[in-house]
Parts: sequence; C-alpha cells; structure tokens
Amino acid sequence: MEKWGGKKISHAKLALLIGISLFILSTVFSPGCDKAGEKPFHAEVKLDTSDQGQPAYGDLLIQGSIGDASNLIPMLASDSASHEISSKIFNGLLKYDKDLNLVGDLAESWEVSPDGLTITFKLRKGVKWQDGVEFTAEDVMFGFKTIINPNTRTAYGGDFKEVEEAVVVDRHTFRVTYKRPFAPGLSSWGSLVVLPKHLLEGKDINTTPFSRKPIGLGPYLFKEWRTGEKIVLQANPNYFDGRPYIDGFIYRIIPDLATMFLELMAGGLDYMGLTPLQYNRQTDTYKMRRDFRKYKFLAFAYTYLGYNLKDWKFQDQRVRQAITYAIDKEEIIEGVLLGLGLIATGPYKPDTPWYNPNVRKYPYNVEKAKRLLTEAGWKDTGKDGILRKEGKPFEFTILTNQGNETRAKCAEIIQRRLGMIGIKVKIRTVEWAAFINDFIDKKNFEAVILGWTLGQDPDIYDIWHSSKVGVKELNFISYQKKEVDALLEKGRYTFDLKVRKACYDRIQEILAEDQPYTFLFVPYALPVISSRFKGISPAPAGIAHNIPKWYVPGPQQRYMLKP
Repeated sequence: MEKWGGKKISHAKLALLIGISLFILSTVFSPGCDKAGEKPFHAEVKLDTSDQGQPAYGDLLIQGSIGDASNLIPMLASDSASHEISSKIFNGLLKYDKDLNLVGDLAESWEVSPDGLTITFKLRKGVKWQDGVEFTAEDVMFGFKTIINPNTRTAYGGDFKEVEEAVVVDRHTFRVTYKRPFAPGLSSWGSLVVLPKHLLEGKDINTTPFSRKPIGLGPYLFKEWRTGEKIVLQANPNYFDGRPYIDGFIYRIIPDLATMFLELMAGGLDYMGLTPLQYNRQTDTYKMRRDFRKYKFLAFAYTYLGYNLKDWKFQDQRVRQAITYAIDKEEIIEGVLLGLGLIATGPYKPDTPWYNPNVRKYPYNVEKAKRLLTEAGWKDTGKDGILRKEGKPFEFTILTNQGNETRAKCAEIIQRRLGMIGIKVKIRTVEWAAFINDFIDKKNFEAVILGWTLGQDPDIYDIWHSSKVGVKELNFISYQKKEVDALLEKGRYTFDLKVRKACYDRIQEILAEDQPYTFLFVPYALPVISSRFKGISPAPAGIAHNIPKWYVPGPQQRYMLKP
C-alpha cells in the first residue's frame, strides 16, 4: 500500500455563483442602532484591554451575501452562499490547504491501493458532533448512502455512485473500492458527504428541518437564520482543530452592492467583495487605507451567457456563434470590470494547467455575426429592424439575479450589441431563491447570465454530461453531445495526467465550436476586510483558507455575540 496525500489535483465542487465568485460574496451590515441604542443583530460593544496585536478570542466578523442561502446541507445545495456558510459548520474527510494541496481533515491519514481502486481512510478519534455525540465511520457511511440514494435531490451523487463497495472497517476506519480508476475519487471526499447518523437516520433528507438548523463538526455552530435578513454562526468551543479566535459570523443578506459599500464605509460591514468601480475609483481614501485592507487575485470562476438549448431559437450552432461574435468582450472587461478581468474562452481559467489556449476565438465581428444568422435562416424583413424566421421575430429575455451590478451591466451591453444585428433582447432580474427554484431548476428561461466557481480538478462532468440534464442537476441548459460525454468519462476514469489533459483540451475545442455558453470573462476577486482582523494569509487558495485562525487583538474588538 502506498501513502497518498498532498496531491495538487483537487475536485472542489462547482457551485452556482450569487456574486462574481465564491471569493467575492458581498453583503451589508447596518451600522445604525436599534431600540435603546443597542447595536443591531444582537451585537453590542465590547471593550477589552488585552495585549495589543496579540491573538485573542472574541469579536464578530460581519460578512454577507447578495442572496440568501437555500439549504445548509452541503449535498443538497448548489449555490455559493449555502456552501460558503455550510463550510464553516461541516467538515469532510479531506480539504485543501493554502497551496491547494489535498490534506487530511476528519481523516488523519489515508492509503490508496497500488491499483488506485481502494482508499482506506483513518479517521480522527475523539471528534464530536456539536451536540456532543462522537463522530465515527458510521456517519461517513450514512452520508455516503444518503448521497447515492436515488430519492436524494442532489446534483453531486454521480461521483459516489462510482464506488463499488463501501465498508466500515471499525469505528474509525472507512474503506471504499471503486469499480474502475476514478481520478476525482480521492478529492471527492470533502464536505459533501459526512452527516450525523444519530440525528438523520430514518428522516427524509430533502425535507428535514436540519437543513435550516444544522449540527456539524466544524469550527462554527449554527445559531440563527432569519430568511432574507441574516444567518448567524458562533464559535465551536470544542472544535477538534482548536477553537476559532473569532466568536461569531453574521452574514447579512442585502441584494444591493451600492448599499453594501455605503455600509462598509460607515463601519457597519467588515468583509465584502468590491465591484471593479469600487475597487478602482471609490476606495482611494484616507479612511479606506486606515480602516480596511484590499486584496486582488484572479478568481476561481468565470461568468457566461448560457442558452436554453431546448428553445428552438438556440438549437442552431450558427446562431450561438453569431451571438458570441456580436458581443464585444473587451468592451465588457474595460467598461464593466474596468480592466479587472480576462476574456474567458471555456470552462477553465487561463492560469491553470488545464486551460487550452488553442481553441476557436470569437473577436467582436458584426459582419460575421450577420452572415451566420443569414445562413441559419434569419432574415431582415425591413418591418422593424428585427430579424425573423418563419414569421417569428428573434427576441428573447436574458435572466439574471438581482443585486449583481456586474451581470446587470453585462446584460445591458449584450442587449445593445445584439440590437445592432437585429435581435431584440429584454432583461429580467430575479431574487436569488426564486431565480434558482422557479427558473433554473424548472428550465424556465431562454438565456441566463451566471457564473461557476472552479475546482482544482478539471472534471466538469456534472455540468456538461448528457446524463446531468434532470431536475436540480447542473446541466440545466440541456447540453448533450456524445463526443463530449465520451471525453468526460475518459478523463475521469484514468489517472494518467497526459490522457486527462488531452481529453479536456478536446472538450474545450468542442465547446468553443458549439458555444452552448458564450464564455464572457474570468474576473478578479476583490475582497476588502477591516484592518482590525489579523492573521490573514493570502495564498494560491485565496484569503479565506485559514478563517479559524483570524483574530482581532483585544483592544480593537468591537462586538460580542449575545447568548
């Protein structure tokens, strides 16, 4: 048996983006006072005279989201707000360190058989659920059985259905054997699976109240959830990796980035993601330099215009190519992102080894766009400047989520550019929960502007495979192509990195031709954090990799969490 750890190949699950990416979720916290002068959200002023600059327990971090969470059971959630919050409540067997190496979490070690088919996890002893019950291999088995249950409404079950046999060897040893070599196998054992058997056995995982009042193993305990307003977490004093320094998190849900920024500058928000305008033009002040720290790094994300391929208007490849030619991506990057982004050409960002630079490009070209539309049968009848085919006008609605100024501005540019080639575009923004539940899940849209977070492993099976077009699956645009399916399968069923690279290079070439998405841009993440928070360590993984180690020196602490 060979020890297998520290690999740089990872498989963090993709999640729908509420903001630009998981790293730039933006929220707001009102700095005003409630009745009787009390600070809002049960936070009151706390004075401390401990040593300046030394790590100290206490204070709250006010963060937030432009959209509310949907479900705090990780395997049931596909949005980034839910995963951002649940990641502080739950743990997986493995996790990624600051350098994106795969390391142990609930598993203190693991071994992989020489043929790569069997993984044996040795679990930490003495770890307890937040209600005091001991964590064992039975909880891993229970979570595994839950995620592969056909009645569980999850988008992530496919990876675990590759397991041929799962065995509880003893209370602290769990073993899985795969049917065939499965490249994302090891890294898939993150925070999606582990669940408390003693609380959920016999319950319907899809409807349990546990999704709104979870009990986990992580650094923070769930405290309160007021829908559309806030989610409150408090430090887990018995966390196996050491109690977090910060006493609690308050996530405010405010669907307006301009208001968030005003709250930030007023001192009522500690942590948010800046828009490019805010980063470049509104934060060059003495107060900002004194009270906050800005960060900038290429996000693990991309933004796209996706087409419902069940809609007759978008079933011709030439139409999708024409729309892409008609969109000036440079205009979007310069005008909306103020240069803080890169053109996206496919589902991988340019600074990763999986990126293929040699795919078909679509520089802005109105004449090519018009020619392709003509070839596809769309004619200008001279009535109103709108193209028609078989008497039907070419018009559609772009749907996106409320509160995301970047996406709204992108939609406006796309609307104007497509109007120039005879396509009438309407724009509709919808509150996040309704956006997912009533439109995306039900395929009730024509086109959407959305984004994906990116994992370290190149596997994109859940988004692009033909089998993933069902309800609450991630291939909600209904893209289906046999060659892509075969490449996705080949890429995940081998450990040979050269073979995998060839598979994903070819997938990018096919997607560039098919244009099921118009891949728009890879943004820069632009988080800003109150300067009173120390211990922040920027790294390839971003800045949030070591949140339990963040702290506020005693004299600088502002709040305490009420019981």
